[in-house]
Amino acid sequence: MLTADFNGIRFILAFSDEQALARYAQARGEFAREWSYRTVLGARLLDVAVPAAAVPCGVALDCADGTDGMVFPPVTGIVPDAAAVDREVGGEARVGR
Repeated sequence: MLTADFNGIRFILAFSDEQALARYAQARGEFAREWSYRTVLGARLLDVAVPAAAVPCGVALDCADGTDGMVFPPVTGIVPDAAAVDREVGGEARVGR
């Protein structure tokens, strides 16, 4: 999976369609090379891939699309509680893993 780290959090870079991936490739100046990809449900990214990262991890959707892109941070209500950086452990809020 394509990932990027920002402020100690890993983000899986996801794209809603081939055109969004092409805009990302263009923004990186790598439009001419071949980009292989896999279609994955967004829920599967959040429920399976994020916890498997073993580091704080979220999802950045269509990251080359400016304000039209979306960021799903690793917080409760977005990712599984066990992977959230703001979950409660023993009655106290825990930040980080």
